[in-house]
Amino acid sequence: MSLKSLPLALALAFLPAAAQTPETWVVKVDLWGNPLYQLLTVRQDKDQLQGDLDGDAVRGQRLGATVAFTATDSNKGAYVYAGKVDQGLMRGTADFPDSNHPERRLSHAFTARRLPERPAGGPHRYEFTPTDYSNSFNPHREPVLTIWPGDTVHTKTIDSGGVDEHGVTTALFGNPQTGPFFIATANAGDTLVIHLKRLRLNRDYADSLDDIVGRAQGQRLAAKSGDLGKPVRWRLDLQRGVTSPETPSERLKGLAIPVRPMLGGLSVAPGFGSAPLSTGDTGRHGGNMDFNEVVEGNTIYLPVQQPGALLYLGDAHALQGDGETSQYALETSMDVEFTVDVIKDKAIGMPCVESPTQIMALGQAGSLDEALRAATTGLTQWLQRDYALTLSECAQLLGSSVHYTVANLAGRSVGVAAKLDKAWLVPPRTK
Repeated sequence: MSLKSLPLALALAFLPAAAQTPETWVVKVDLWGNPLYQLLTVRQDKDQLQGDLDGDAVRGQRLGATVAFTATDSNKGAYVYAGKVDQGLMRGTADFPDSNHPERRLSHAFTARRLPERPAGGPHRYEFTPTDYSNSFNPHREPVLTIWPGDTVHTKTIDSGGVDEHGVTTALFGNPQTGPFFIATANAGDTLVIHLKRLRLNRDYADSLDDIVGRAQGQRLAAKSGDLGKPVRWRLDLQRGVTSPETPSERLKGLAIPVRPMLGGLSVAPGFGSAPLSTGDTGRHGGNMDFNEVVEGNTIYLPVQQPGALLYLGDAHALQGDGETSQYALETSMDVEFTVDVIKDKAIGMPCVESPTQIMALGQAGSLDEALRAATTGLTQWLQRDYALTLSECAQLLGSSVHYTVANLAGRSVGVAAKLDKAWLVPPRTK
């Protein structure tokens, strides 16, 4: 049985009797308490329906409020759906073979919601002011806004402690995130492209610690660090673009470091079978990456694992050294403006970042060794896929020119970034 084939039919029920324009629906099938989400595109001609669900062909019929529908997967498996429209909601059952007993069939309840049509006039710019926040990267959370490739959003984040730009606690601590944003046309197997257009600090202070994470401490240092971990407030000079400790010691008086605003959290929702993930965690989906190259002007690539991708962002930092060695960076709130695109049918294995001068693959794992291997593998795959290099050519280029940085030491997982200067890369020739 192909999971791609499960959820189709009933989403069609909302369709008007003579709709000629394809419509898109998000279908939710209840698999023994495990929601499966899929993207359905369908067209109605009189009472006949046709379309596809995640690439599987759909044929059916609608009579009044009743729909009957069959989807056929690549193995010719038939999945039959029946349901009714009731006050704008589609409900019904999907009947398909039991994967453990092919001679048997099983029924599962499902619902569907229709996506709004794309506004006319090309890409749009949206203002979104969040009113609540998420402490998990959750595929089941209701999207806050539906946008399309090419659209731009201006929004806000709060700090990792849940404090907004006015100094008011508005969410639970633990990296609360803004979102998710549903990106129409994005589906599992695609790549989401996030262009960070503007990251702007919107308050005059940030909070951190005088700490050094345990992973960065040798035995002698650890023996002397018992008094560390105290809060440190930093003043943000928004006019000059620098930051200084609010109550500096004698030796740090006059310290003024240029800020470099970044997002510690950027993630899509995890795929089917994964529980919602804490906003403190990282993985293939992105997450609490705390990578200080997630900055204005750079482009981030994330592997889509759910319909609409479901993009979350938050954990703003005014400044962070490599590794976030103080456990907290300079935690603050921020105005964020980003534009999205979707690369269809292109799956990547991990988060990747592109700056005007470099490409970077971010390996995240339980140890630095594993993260280093993942980052090297990801960068090599990027060179093979987009620059048509052989493995031998990749080895020569990495051996002469790769840069490694420790992205994150403060989380349950650690991160290592493998970087390569774009000056040494020649795009593949096109015929």
